[in-house]
Amino acid sequence: MRLASGQQTTIKLAERGTKLSNGLWVREFRKLCESGHQTAFLSTDYHAPAAVLAPAMFGRWSQENFFRYMRQSFNLDGLVDYRTDNVPETIMVVNPAHRVLDGEVRKKVGLLNRRIAEFGAINLEGEIEPAKVEAYAQKKSDLQEVITRLNKEVDELKAQRKATQRHIAYKDLPADARFDRLSTQSKHLVDTIKMIAYRAETAMAQIIRQKMSRHDDARSLLRAVYSTEVDLIPDEEAKTLTVRLHPLANTSSDEALKHLCAEINATETQFPGTELRLVYELVTAQSP
Repeated sequence: MRLASGQQTTIKLAERGTKLSNGLWVREFRKLCESGHQTAFLSTDYHAPAAVLAPAMFGRWSQENFFRYMRQSFNLDGLVDYRTDNVPETIMVVNPAHRVLDGEVRKKVGLLNRRIAEFGAINLEGEIEPAKVEAYAQKKSDLQEVITRLNKEVDELKAQRKATQRHIAYKDLPADARFDRLSTQSKHLVDTIKMIAYRAETAMAQIIRQKMSRHDDARSLLRAVYSTEVDLIPDEEAKTLTVRLHPLANTSSDEALKHLCAEINATETQFPGTELRLVYELVTAQSP
């Protein structure tokens, strides 16, 4: 099958019909990995062949991983555009009153559960003496009173929450709860560029993992490379543009970076708009 990147690959894929709990029949696909693990996904497209649906779903997973990674590491969405747009008045948003009531219900339920657990943990141990029995009964009575009161408060809060709309139109929001949203005029184009950059980083991560004992550190190493200063050395006669990278924190990282440079140099990529071939190398004692 052909992946979203255009790459041709062969995978072990099985398909069957699956009935969900709501009675809906869907197509279930399972991909068999080399480790024996099966990755499953569902589809309601009843006509497209598996060779078309599977790459589309794998591409979607890649996008979801991209957005999670970008939010955690770069906050790039905040850098796309500093302008804001007005939110349409008819769009539905979460009702702040419902959010507050929901929070109070959760808080009260948590407190109630702790009191119930505390009530169940009180036991009368040792010899049965009037003083102990009286203290035991008093403590149980006090907790029972607290539990009864909390139950009543929880029921009242749940009734208020049920009577409060979960979502309301933006125009119905209180003035102090209204907000603007980031402009989306250039967002789609920038999102496409960011996706291309993410795929390029993913490819580089796969390369440096070949020289790393801890594969999970690959992206952290690349982020360190991005923030490291470089020397740009153009050579018009040789038609090269040398990108000289400075050493990283340790020798193992430098070895992985050298391997990455060698792999990229093998592509003989030209700098856009010029005839200069990009050459990546790491600064050493021989090339200060």
